[in-house]
Amino acid sequence: MFFGKHFLVYRFLLNKRHLGLVLFVAITSGGRFALAQKPTKESLLANAQKTAQKYCQSCHSFPAPALLDKATWVNRVLPNMAWRLGLRPNNQDPYTDLPPEEVALIKAAGVYPETPAISEQDWQSIVQYYESLAPELPPKPTKSIEISDELPLFTVAGYKIHDKAISQTTLLKYQPSTALLYVGDAQKELYVLDSTLAMKAIWSLAHPATDIDFPPNSPPRLLTIGVFNPSEQRLGELFVLDTVMRQPYIPNLPRPVSFAVADLNQDGTDDFVVCNFGNHTGQLVWYESGDTTKKHVLKNLPGARKVEIVDLNNDQRPDIVALMAQAYESVVVFYNQGNGQFIEKTVLQFSPVFGASYFELADFNGDKKLDILLTNGDNWDFSSVPKAFHGVRIFLNNGKASFNESWFFPLYGTSKAVARDFDHDGDLDIAAISFYDDLEKPEHSFVFLANHGNLSFTAHTTSQAASGKWLTMETGDFDHDGDDDIVLGSYFQNIGELYKLVAHGIMSFPQLLLFKNNLKK
Repeated sequence: MFFGKHFLVYRFLLNKRHLGLVLFVAITSGGRFALAQKPTKESLLANAQKTAQKYCQSCHSFPAPALLDKATWVNRVLPNMAWRLGLRPNNQDPYTDLPPEEVALIKAAGVYPETPAISEQDWQSIVQYYESLAPELPPKPTKSIEISDELPLFTVAGYKIHDKAISQTTLLKYQPSTALLYVGDAQKELYVLDSTLAMKAIWSLAHPATDIDFPPNSPPRLLTIGVFNPSEQRLGELFVLDTVMRQPYIPNLPRPVSFAVADLNQDGTDDFVVCNFGNHTGQLVWYESGDTTKKHVLKNLPGARKVEIVDLNNDQRPDIVALMAQAYESVVVFYNQGNGQFIEKTVLQFSPVFGASYFELADFNGDKKLDILLTNGDNWDFSSVPKAFHGVRIFLNNGKASFNESWFFPLYGTSKAVARDFDHDGDLDIAAISFYDDLEKPEHSFVFLANHGNLSFTAHTTSQAASGKWLTMETGDFDHDGDDDIVLGSYFQNIGELYKLVAHGIMSFPQLLLFKNNLKK
């Protein structure tokens, strides 16, 4: 016999609906029958976890059930996952309320397969796994830094630069050489303000602006997103901002949000790295000399949020450091090998519900190595509940091509943080904003973290920060007194978000909030 004359195996299928458990009856050499024990709850969960890991990790890192509450998993996140595996729970249509052009693009990308890639039995096992282990309520942060309501370093004032019903700021960028502040909004206008935040010029655009740079002795280069809300359409452009409005350097981009310029292949001309955030589809790409016929794809995934170009490993070649979001939450380094070739290394990896929103490279401990200041708080998708793991983090560079988390400040909905020595005491302070802020304390949508050395911070805010939803932030010496000031840009998705703040007694809603540094006063 196949198993030998003393060994026979008989299988019995139980609980066909969900688990398909197999029991074995073995005939031992002593002639006795041994019936396998009934599976324990722990063993069933272990098997369900393996099933969940198998399917979840096929696209992104495995999310632990404890990250979200039970209702969010079962009613919001898992149904979307089911669509992506070709299932249609309760006959739900993933294309409901989408315009025909979006439906066509999503179908062409194969986002929601027509044929199931998982059995109903395995899917129910995954649902039961998350439903069994997820907490009833969203977890709360276990520790934090108390936030003071006093902000002595800054004088704060609000500015309204247009007469529109709500503010929807998409871009803030300061040009030190001209002392001009560029402000983009979702209504497709670009405002140019002087150092007093008075209007100097207005540009009407085809699409909202998301990034801009200022090459020496040349007009600015402007990036527009195309469609600001989630979309697959390729309407973004990178072009020169001048009176002629010439044809774009690079057209037909899928919702680009930022770009960086450097001579990557060291041929004496500028190359362009563009973060095409997209929605279901997107790319991180670079173009030799801005030539669209010389396009190189670094990541063929949505969620490219920001890049910095630095020589990270001191080999005299510029490397690319990129932040990926949209479920592919990570910080990735593309090490330059010369001649336009790169080796990719993921240095930080997070769960798909992490909500990565921004990063900067800065030396926090004075060891001459660039560390990572990272924020996570993007909460616009399928799990829009308070998350204890949202906030501001510092990852110190250990000098061996890896980064270790060394400091964390919980801040729900964090959209951006910047590192500057605002008080000129020799270490880096942090200014952070929250876009998806906690309405119990809307003033916490801005926090100033004063560094007292060795990553010991105190947190400060002001009641005036409650007057907006801060999606954008910029720093610069706007008043030319030798220290860094801060300006915030407000973005209300709709009038209903504004009325939520009215319910808190807030009646003034500036588009910009200026924090003038009093250090040199």
